[in-house]
Amino acid sequence: MLKEQYMELALSLAEGVRGQTSPNPPVGAVVVKDGRVIGMGAHLKAGTAHAEVHALRAAGKEAEGADLYVTLEPCSHHGKTPPCADLVVSTGIKRVFIATMDPNPQVSGKGVQKLEAAGIKVEIGVCQERADRLLKPFFHFIQHQTPFVTMKTAITADGKTAAYTGHSRWITDEPAREDVHCLRHEHDAILVGVNTVLQDNPLLTTRLPHGGKHPIRVILDTHLRTPITAKVIENKQADTIIICGCEASVEKEEALTAAGADVIRLETADIHIPLLLKKLGEEGIMTLLVEGGGEVNASFFQEKAFQQMIIYMAPKLIGGKMAPTPFGGEGFPTMDESIPLTFDKVEMIGQDIKITASRKEG
Repeated sequence: MLKEQYMELALSLAEGVRGQTSPNPPVGAVVVKDGRVIGMGAHLKAGTAHAEVHALRAAGKEAEGADLYVTLEPCSHHGKTPPCADLVVSTGIKRVFIATMDPNPQVSGKGVQKLEAAGIKVEIGVCQERADRLLKPFFHFIQHQTPFVTMKTAITADGKTAAYTGHSRWITDEPAREDVHCLRHEHDAILVGVNTVLQDNPLLTTRLPHGGKHPIRVILDTHLRTPITAKVIENKQADTIIICGCEASVEKEEALTAAGADVIRLETADIHIPLLLKKLGEEGIMTLLVEGGGEVNASFFQEKAFQQMIIYMAPKLIGGKMAPTPFGGEGFPTMDESIPLTFDKVEMIGQDIKITASRKEG
């Protein structure tokens, strides 16, 4: 069982940097010799040294004849950094344990081939389930070139997102709201509709007791109604991307651009979600957190353009047929057309329930 324990350590290192390596995956590595951990590390930021490099540097000359545990197949190509597989070979590592393989065509299987060609024994699949779960967003991004989309909502126990008056502060308690800021920290970008900007004037930043990474702010604004004085424009803690349709005012676009926003004008009059995701993928956004209202949520829902759903449910009842629910629009006409989910995790966050669910493909 020792090999699982060492891989669990490597996975813990990788999980600790989740959200800060995009568009690269979070990866951890551990070097072990004679039952001792002699080096470990994680990939900290795109363009910097990979996890294997940090671990092998820490091990130094002791790496010769040691075992390497790494959460993802070592790269074999020259990118912003040299191939990790070459470094592993040059240090004299005896065995390499890999949690899961890299689907990137530039790597896929080639890293293992290099190691085995050098006489290094390779074992694949140690703690693979946990590794695959961590790397889901990276795998999706590599395969589709679009962000891994997580839709987040907070509801009462009877499924309402606000009272019929529109009042919604606060549905959940402080622990759940802090957990949402952890989600923001882990995502590359956060998306809302322009109505949220007009009604609430939010900052859309990460506010955690010990700091956190601010996601890129993405605003869906077909006709460019975002005020120049909005907090998402004036506040410079994070970049802001505004998505508009092809008929939006050129003068307003120029004003928003001059104020520091990045305006992306789509080729269509309305915002088409698949096209939007393609554009965000081209911007290198690997993970997207949708915190929209009912209509924004409905647009992603109708296109089945999300991979994960996170629901915070408060132990409250508000009632009323006019009280809004998480999804607007018409919805699907029959249960046969409903979108099936898999409940991956259900947990208590303070007095609230957090449900993490994956959309079943197909």
